[in-house]
Amino acid sequence: MRDLISLLSPARTVTGVFAALLLFTAPAAAQATIKFGLVAALSGQSAKSGEAITRGLSLAIDEINANGGVLGKKVELISRDDESNPAKGVLAARELVQRQHVVAFFGGVDTPVSLAIVPFANQAKVPFIGVWAAGTAITKNGAAENYVFRVSAVDDLVDVSLVDYAVKTYGAKKPGMILIDNAWGESNEAGLKSALAAKKMQYAAIEKFEAEDVDVVPQLTRLKNAGADVLFLVATVAPSSQVVKSLDRMAWSVPIVSHWGPAGGRFSELAGPSAPKVHS
Repeated sequence: MRDLISLLSPARTVTGVFAALLLFTAPAAAQATIKFGLVAALSGQSAKSGEAITRGLSLAIDEINANGGVLGKKVELISRDDESNPAKGVLAARELVQRQHVVAFFGGVDTPVSLAIVPFANQAKVPFIGVWAAGTAITKNGAAENYVFRVSAVDDLVDVSLVDYAVKTYGAKKPGMILIDNAWGESNEAGLKSALAAKKMQYAAIEKFEAEDVDVVPQLTRLKNAGADVLFLVATVAPSSQVVKSLDRMAWSVPIVSHWGPAGGRFSELAGPSAPKVHS
């Protein structure tokens, strides 16, 4: 896998990246077109993220094909909707690899979906490229032969930036965490703890909530009572909006420093007038 990394690293254009992936997948030589896959949220509250990824890949492919394709072949994108569901994401990845014979495939916004796909990608030895999901364990997955790559951020690095921003912008001394109760929340809990420890800072408390929760007031009340002066928010679009609306119901005006989850969809619409208070 180090050979693939060396091919990808110096690639100055998207064409170079696609060519590097193609060289790693010899069966593609027999195909009339070179097929790449996408497994992302194309429906639901995070559909705008899937739309953004699709647009980016489509623009790149159009440019590549206008310039003669890759190794003389046209490039084709085949997309599948994971509906932000890990099980559906794995099924979609299997279908793309085993039936559509894609030479590589890209992932979407949801860390739990990407983490579910990782074992299959490594088993099938088909490159899987994360373009949005930030969970640290997606690429740092412990596989002896790791076929998973990313152009997205990594939680461990994002969390350092979140802490720096909270300190510099709001003078945070005792921040609290309100985290989605899944693998992405766990990844950021570890990252935020480490980033705070590096600054010799204590956190007020850590609270978790489910994606389906419509009232997060109990968790937020505990954070308030613990003396949280800033909140670190980690969740996708719809759950993040519920946190903001719960804060409004409490009339608690606390600074919110968020991971990029709310950027993936209809957050401004769902969260209402307090949406701008969230700094991603």
